[in-house]
Amino acid sequence: MMPRDATAADAGAIAAFWNPQIRATAVTFNAVEKSVTEIVTLISTRQEAGQAFMVVEVEGQVAGFASYSQFRAGVGYARTMEHTIILAPAAIGRGLGRSLMAAIEAHARGQGVHSMFAGVSGENAAGIAFHAAIGYVPVAVLHQVGFKFGRWLDLHLMQKLL
Repeated sequence: MMPRDATAADAGAIAAFWNPQIRATAVTFNAVEKSVTEIVTLISTRQEAGQAFMVVEVEGQVAGFASYSQFRAGVGYARTMEHTIILAPAAIGRGLGRSLMAAIEAHARGQGVHSMFAGVSGENAAGIAFHAAIGYVPVAVLHQVGFKFGRWLDLHLMQKLL
């Protein structure tokens, strides 16, 4: 259950647990499902940029991923990243999220990253609690910046200095 670098072969499994969350929850503000091709491109783009895209498996099946990329464009933000972490429902509560986050944070430190952000939906209380439990502190609430399911959604920014 140790995280490993994602490969193109993992994209189908990632789509299988990510797309239902895109389709049915406000965990992500994105309303457009990810194609396998888009996920393959995302994996390679992040890894070629020196950023992590890692997966964790349960019984040989990809059950979660975490990745990061630069928080905002421009050289002044080169040491500040924002991450994404998504777990399959069956993987939640098994320590896999903590393992993934520890792995991408270690990777980021190795790349000279100083600050990592989490942007968590205000409707994702479990995500906010998870990030707080692993050392992320609330720094801002951006009110009504997302729109999905016919309603406005708040984004909670949480930060950890690496």
